[in-house]
Amino acid sequence: MKVAIIPGDGIGKEVLPAALSVLDVFGVDIEKVPLEIGFGKWEKTGSAITDDDIALIKQCDCVLFGAITTVPDPDYKSVLVRIRKELDLYANIRPFTPLKKVKLPCAKKFDFVIVRENTEGMYSGVEELHEDVAYSTRIITRKGSTRIAEKACKIAKMRKKQLTIVHKANVLKSDSFFRDVCTGVAKKNDIRYNEMFVDAMAYDMILHPEKYDVIVTTNLFGDILSDEAAAMVGGLGLCPSANIGDKYAFFEPIHGSAPDIAGKGIANPIAAILSVKMMLEWAGFNAEAKTIGQAVNNVLDNGIVTPDLGGSYSTLDVSNAITKLIR
Repeated sequence: MKVAIIPGDGIGKEVLPAALSVLDVFGVDIEKVPLEIGFGKWEKTGSAITDDDIALIKQCDCVLFGAITTVPDPDYKSVLVRIRKELDLYANIRPFTPLKKVKLPCAKKFDFVIVRENTEGMYSGVEELHEDVAYSTRIITRKGSTRIAEKACKIAKMRKKQLTIVHKANVLKSDSFFRDVCTGVAKKNDIRYNEMFVDAMAYDMILHPEKYDVIVTTNLFGDILSDEAAAMVGGLGLCPSANIGDKYAFFEPIHGSAPDIAGKGIANPIAAILSVKMMLEWAGFNAEAKTIGQAVNNVLDNGIVTPDLGGSYSTLDVSNAITKLIR
């Protein structure tokens, strides 16, 4: 397997090497292809990502990513949006279940997955900026809605065969379209489904998270709900994600580059390490992935945690403890 390794910016340069140290313990036959992409490259060259970078990524099977800094400069184009579009990574998959010994705002047990359409909607990239007005075009297609619904149903079949379709069809005609496509796919796949307006979902997900199993929604709504769910499991530093297409895949922690703590060695590497776990599952290394999950829980159980979880351990302390357990 050939993997593009992109640390990115800020704490990405700390958590990704920590995650790779865990991956290296298994001795899996992986060819690593390092790339410099992100804000740091943009500052030096004027381009955060180039055509050559994309060509090199396409020679790999998947991408392991650290974090990215974005800036409100009209000349700075989103690296992640471009990669998702170029590789057609249409499904963003984010699992949420509490880990051991993490202080949670919700005492209830829950285990759900947010399946977010990843290439269109409000992040389609069709925008205009003028002196007195700005436009962002929300694009929802039948193809995009169908395949994200199919992906959600496939995941639901491996779980409880239960799907929640999140939309705002009472206001947006594009969401009526998305809802209708999703319900049709769910019926075809014999998956039980219910619908929730996104504002009601944001409320109910906190009060009754145990009700949900697989949640499918559009790009912007999925982005917002995922960060809300991250708070429910203890913070962004614990949450991995996968961006999946028919040919390529891209794995990353859902946190940002956190410039306020970058370089201090205290960033939580758990999300990056669990992103490696998701990558191994995607590649069929299920035993290795399961071992990582067990080791992460054991380290948390032993109180070896970074300051964001109330501990005093460093990024490397946590990753070293996990690699030691695996060995």
